[in-house]
This record gives sequence, C-alpha cells and structure tokens, in this order.
Amino acid sequence: MFLIRAILTSITLAVAGAAPASAQTSTASDSVLLEMNQAYKRGDKRRLTALLPQARGHALEPWAAYWELRARLDEATAPEVQAFLTRWAGTYQEDRLRNDWLLLLGQRRDWGNFAALHPDFRMNDDRQVRCYALLVDHIARNTDITAEVRRLWLATPADDDGCSTAADRLISEKKLPAADAWLKARLAIESNRPAVARRAVEMVAPEASAQVAELNNSPARYLAARAVAPGKVRKELVLLALVKTAASDHAAAASLLEDKWAPHLTAEERHWAWGTIGKWAAMRLSNDALSYYAKVTRDADLSEDMLAWKARAALRAGPNWPVLLSTINAMGPDTRDDATWVYWRARALQATARSDADRAVAQRLFEGIAGVRGFYEQLALEETGQKITLPPAPPAPTEAERQAARQNGSLNRGLYAILIGLRSEGVREWNYATNLHVPGGMNDRELLAAAEFACQREVWDRCINTSERTRAFIDMQQRFPMPFHDAVLKRTAEIGLDPAYVYGLIRQESRFIMDARSGVGASGLMQVMPATARWTARKIGLTDFTPGQINDRDTNITIGTAYLKLALDDFEGSMPLAAAAYNAGPGRPRNWRNGPVMEAAAWAENVPFTETRDYVKKVLSNTTNYAALITGQPQSLKARLGMVGPRPTMAAAENKDLP
Repeated sequence: MFLIRAILTSITLAVAGAAPASAQTSTASDSVLLEMNQAYKRGDKRRLTALLPQARGHALEPWAAYWELRARLDEATAPEVQAFLTRWAGTYQEDRLRNDWLLLLGQRRDWGNFAALHPDFRMNDDRQVRCYALLVDHIARNTDITAEVRRLWLATPADDDGCSTAADRLISEKKLPAADAWLKARLAIESNRPAVARRAVEMVAPEASAQVAELNNSPARYLAARAVAPGKVRKELVLLALVKTAASDHAAAASLLEDKWAPHLTAEERHWAWGTIGKWAAMRLSNDALSYYAKVTRDADLSEDMLAWKARAALRAGPNWPVLLSTINAMGPDTRDDATWVYWRARALQATARSDADRAVAQRLFEGIAGVRGFYEQLALEETGQKITLPPAPPAPTEAERQAARQNGSLNRGLYAILIGLRSEGVREWNYATNLHVPGGMNDRELLAAAEFACQREVWDRCINTSERTRAFIDMQQRFPMPFHDAVLKRTAEIGLDPAYVYGLIRQESRFIMDARSGVGASGLMQVMPATARWTARKIGLTDFTPGQINDRDTNITIGTAYLKLALDDFEGSMPLAAAAYNAGPGRPRNWRNGPVMEAAAWAENVPFTETRDYVKKVLSNTTNYAALITGQPQSLKARLGMVGPRPTMAAAENKDLP
C-alpha cells in the first residue's frame, strides 16, 4: 500500500504540471472520485453535482467534471458544453465529451452546430459520428459519400442512427441500391438483430417491415404459410426466413431450400442461402459443409464470413487444397491479406503447385508475414526454415524520452485511475495518450518509453499493449514480461508443467492484472471460476481453501496451474486442446476433436467460438515466445502444436468430472 501511495503522489505532482489543477497533492480524497464514479453509473445527477466541488484540484478532476456534465448532457446548454471544452482543452475528457455532444447533435439533426464542432474531434473513432459527418458534408456540398457510408453501414451490427440515417438518405436519392438494404437485413437476421433488419426493410419496403418480426419469431410457420415468392420483396423475406432457420438447424434449412424454395429465388439469393447453410454447417463441424457450399456456383455472391468458414471447412476435409485456394482467392483484399489467410493460401499453393513459379509465390507469401508477432507469423517463419528466436532489443529509452513519458498528463491520469480502481477510465485515457491516430500521438520511441513507464509501475496490461504497438522494432522483455517469476517457476517445477505455457496463458487471460475479474465471474491472474477453484482445491488436497482466497496471488497460481495440468493430462499432453478446455470448458474440445486427424493449426482455426479460436492461437504463440525468453534457445511452434484427432482408443479414460 505504501508503494502505491508513493506512486500516486508522484503521479499527482506530474499531473499538476501538465493539466489545470493545483500544484499540490490531491485536495480531494480518492474516495470522492470513486463515489462519483458509482453515482455516474447509477445516473445520479444530483449526487454528482453535490460532489463535484470536493473534486476540485484532484489529479482526476477532469473525470469528475466529465461525469457530472455527461450525466445531464441531454439537458445541458451549448455554452455549458463549450465552457467544459475550453476548461479541459487538450485532455481525453474534452474530446470524449465532444464525441458525446456530436452524437446528441446528430440525433437532434442539428447539422449546423454539428458542422461547427466536428472539425475539432481528434479521436475520430466513433463510426456513428463519422456517418453523421459524411451526411452533413453531403447535405452542404453534395459530395459523393456513397462508398464510405455503405462500408460503414454494412459493417455496423447494431442499429446506429448515424449510419442508418445516412444510408436511408442515399437510398431515397437512388444513390444506394435497394439491394444494399436487403443485404443489411440479411446480415442483421443472421446476427439475431431483428430490429436492425426491420429498419433496413422499412427503407425499401415499408409495407413489409412488420413481417420481419413474424419470420424472425417463427421462420418455419412463416414459410409454411406461403406457397410462392412472387416479386423481389417476397423473395427477400423468404430468404430472411431461411437464414433464420439455418441459424438453429442448417439441415432443416437445406431441406426447405432444396425441396421447395430454390426455384422461387434468384441465383444470387440461392447462393446466399446455401452460403449461410454451409457456414452454419461448418461452424457445427459437419462433414456436409462443403457439399452445401458446392451448390454455390459464384463465390462472389458470398459474404466474407461465409468464405472464411468455407475455407475452414476445406481445411477439415483433408485438407481440400484446391477448394481452400479458390476460396481464399475469392475473398476481398482486406480478408485475404490477413496473416491467417496469407499463411493458408501459401500452404495451398505449395500443395497444388504445378511449377517452380507457384512454389516461389508461396515462399514469398510466407516471407511476407514471417516473424515472431503472432501465431501465423511464427508458423510462416518455420516454413521458411527458421525457428522462433528473440529479435534484437531496441536501444533503451533515452532520459529525455523517459522524462517526456513521466511528465505526460494523460499517461499519469491513466495510471492514477487504474491504481485507485478506475481501470476502465484509466485504460481509455492511457490509450488516448498513446494513440497514433490522435494528433500528437506517439511514435515508436515514445511508445517504448510509455511502455517502460507502465512496466516500472507494474501496470502490466498497459506495458504489454503499448509495447505491442511498436512497428519498427520489438522489445520482447516488455511484450512478454514475467512478473511473479519465482512463484510461477517454483509451482510449475513442482507439478511438471512448462512455465512458458503458464506464462503464455496468464498473459492472455489477465495480462497479469491481480484483481482481474471476467464477466462470468472468473478471478485473478489465471482467471479461475469459483466452481473450478473448489473442484481443483479438493482434487489437490487443499483442504483449507475458501472462495475468498482465489484472489490471493499464490493461491490463484496454485489452483490455476493445477487445473491446467489436469486438463493437459486429460488431453494426452496436447497444449492446443488443454488451452481450449481452459477457456471454454473441457466438454467442448472433447466434441471438437471428434473428427478427422489434422494439424493442430487447422483444428484451432476450426474452433467454432471466435473467442476460443483466438485464445488458443494466442496462448500457443505466447508460449513459444516465452520459451525463447526463458531458455535463450530457438523454439518451434509447430512442435508444440502436433496433431489433433479423436481420443486414442488406448488412452486413459477421460476425466469426466473435469469442470
């Protein structure tokens, strides 16, 4: 506690020199800020106004002022808002309130005041504000905003007023085709957002919008009540019902399409329906997925998500390299250029090569992404004949660079907020200070110094995330720190667990945040669920365990590593399967492994849950880098992956009670 208070005092003094606050330690206690934060979350405007005078002079006074005004922004006057923007000019809170006010002006259709305020918006990170700004520009100067609005609107899952309003305007002006509104409705139904789908349908067929709720609530009843699909509107509504059906039962949707509705739809609509059915089949790891996709004769009619799942299905089927290659080639450039599909495209080119030229293209693709930054980058590096080794460390920050970080008001406020328990606010302010897209954002050397600043104060998540953003060089010690080194190495040695694997998992689970707590109740460094903690404690004979102990560092490490070892043993030593079990529970990977024997990289890419798929790849990539740090020797990610398939018949029975 003394160390934290000393850090807070030093931060307070630094902030005093960089922001309009008194040049003394906080004149208001931290408890006032914490109480104001709770009042803000409750929407208690009166309490916020009453407490604000007590926050004067505090290092986090900009947050106190922001919460007080933001809570009553819908009734605030323009002069009040302008006074805040002037008072806190240059701060994160100034620009965030500008963002909030711009959203309100857009909702009010106050285009004149919006246009006057928007040019000063520095973060420019709000999609809805961006759409309002495009619309204002279009109204004022008749600029062509069609392509950008279309991109933003279709990429927005929620019903955001800014992009929907701009799209509606362009559709009414015949600048966006009606087909885009139906495309928006398809995407919305597939992601279970019927209100978004209804708003899209209202733009082009208001008389049919009420049917969206009907087909969403009971697609089978909706389809059974109709015999034909005359006209564009009916065809699209039938397609929406098929899309909804596929989300719960892809086989039923396939039967409905093949037995009744295919002749009534256009080729593009049929392709979309089969693509949706194929996607859901692939996500359920069905062997029928590629047969559904085979009914699509034009991949250009499929969404990027459908193509990604078609590629994954091709990986499970052998792999089917020709289908994989043609599918990746059909992806849009943004998707195709992701390291995932660059790697698999290169592998497919290798497997189908008919000439040295084909093999040379594959080699260039590997070389283009090869490195230590991520899962596929590491695999590509091994494909070029190299192992994962530590890149040379960059020169340490100079004293001038360190001093600039120590005197940065936003960095200091971010750390202060995190250290007193306002983690969300602190993270946002820190990210604002380091954001390269904000005018005056940090270059690589400044990021290096900022990361060091966070490391020295043991705010490990900001240390790691900031260091990860340097592009010209990599400081592996920053990106892959090893806090609690002695405790982790002692425990892993006792139970025979690779410490690099444990560090790789902790880095992904909690970023070494001691009091981390997930939305589902997992706690501590290793993010252990209460039920899992109790079960593991009994399993390892920890008879005096109580639930409150899970946030104790050593207890959390003891229980987390024990559970990881039990999962690893249950999955015959497979690191990818054990990582998936740690994230999603053991039952799911037991089912996911029941298919063809395949490379673990292909298996991991087919994990149906996006979070778990990403988690497995990052844990294994982290592990490989930690092993290089711990041993000082070249490492192989491939060697840690191995193969995945059904449980060997001679293997020990699975631990059925593993939670």
